Amino acid sequence: MSIILKDITKSFDDLDVLKNFNGTIEDNEFNFIMGESGIGKTTLINILMGLEKPDFGEIVGMDDMNLSVVFQENRLLEDFDAITNLKLVANKDTKDKEIVSLLRDLGLGDSLNKKVSQFSGGMKRRLAIGRALIHKADIYIMDEPFKGLDKNLYLKTIKYVKEKLEGKTVIIITHREEEYEIFGGNIIYIK
Repeated sequence: MSIILKDITKSFDDLDVLKNFNGTIEDNEFNFIMGESGIGKTTLINILMGLEKPDFGEIVGMDDMNLSVVFQENRLLEDFDAITNLKLVANKDTKDKEIVSLLRDLGLGDSLNKKVSQFSGGMKRRLAIGRALIHKADIYIMDEPFKGLDKNLYLKTIKYVKEKLEGKTVIIITHREEEYEIFGGNIIYIK
């Protein structure tokens, strides 16, 4: 079932961030939320996740949905290794070999037991993506998931995420048109 956003309005102090925003998040598709920096994309995602409440408006079709998220910041447990970071969010039936395989596919196979605090920025970003992918969810929300990756890793990681989440409901915030061109799907513009 699609998620319908009706007249979503949100202000902070005297600043209107979203005003009567309407849109549809299509079920089992890649959905791209696009717009200029500062236009309210992350605020909209925070409302979808329940981290913020809209001042006005309604979201239909999101009740009791299990979410998996790549935040704009990595939000990793820096004092733990890569495997532990994924184990903590993985579903109970996820096997260790699935976690190791996913990390290897993301190019982190040589750093499985290394503390995350020793990872480079690109490694941390791929680990944050891996953490979202290992959790079996109804909806995957990704806020600029590919930022900070060099060109080779950027394209490789995009293709991997596309392969892993094909047929799922995915919401990706980006301002990069080429990401939509690779994934396809539904675009929701915030103006």
